[in-house]
Amino acid sequence: MVGGGYIGLELGSVYGALGARVTVVEMLDSLLPGGDADLVRPLARRLKDEFEQIFVSTKVSGLKEVGQKVEVTFEGAKAPAAEKYDLVLVAVGRRPNSDLLQPEKAGLKVDERGFIEVDAQRRTSDARIYAIGDIAGEPMLAHKAIREAGIAARAIAGQESAKFDNRAIPAVVFTDPEIAWAGLTESEAKAAGHDVAIKKMPWGGSGRAATLGRQDGLTKVICDPADQRVLGVGITGPRAGDLISEAVLAIEMGAVAEDLASIIHPHPTLSETIGETAAMFIGGTTH
Repeated sequence: MVGGGYIGLELGSVYGALGARVTVVEMLDSLLPGGDADLVRPLARRLKDEFEQIFVSTKVSGLKEVGQKVEVTFEGAKAPAAEKYDLVLVAVGRRPNSDLLQPEKAGLKVDERGFIEVDAQRRTSDARIYAIGDIAGEPMLAHKAIREAGIAARAIAGQESAKFDNRAIPAVVFTDPEIAWAGLTESEAKAAGHDVAIKKMPWGGSGRAATLGRQDGLTKVICDPADQRVLGVGITGPRAGDLISEAVLAIEMGAVAEDLASIIHPHPTLSETIGETAAMFIGGTTH
């Protein structure tokens, strides 16, 4: 597997579960580069046991067919010797193929990366044409496209109030454990100039995680220390993608840590970890 981003890890996990011996090669110095290190760490530990090999800070320098195999050569300070594999899957990112549509013939504006430019109603530079989904820009996620489709349909129907103005678009890495986040990550918040306050709860303190035998998870809440407004939430663990919607609502509604802490979460559940982590901002403790 060439590429240790979310697509590479998701597909690698699928093939590993089906019995394949998977080797992942990532050019940067960690899996899921750009992801929150606290959230990635539990996944990396688990994948270390499930994958055959993981090489970071390593570049694939060559691919060559040798009989029924593919010989792969590597570069890097700790690069392994050339190795032969049955199959090589390249998962090193995506880019728009808008050139196939020749949008300029319709007078549509395209940015330097190849995304079609749209306004808040997903209208292009030609008011008769709308664009949604991956072609309309980052993040390239299906649920973002679904939301855009609804906005475009309402705009076409004449609802001028319909606008894509969402503050938080959740992202999920469908590995085991899953990683999900909404709002700003710690590094994004700092890069944007925010002072940040951070609280983390390892799932070793979760009764439900203990009954599932999955105490390798983590819940992380990022707030503005001035008013404790929730800036971002990240979760690593089983069904993290299902849990993150509470965080999306909190960010959209401008919630503060006390709002999350004051919600009565059902017990024993994994969702409790969100409330318990938020409670740390107001002097509470976890179980």
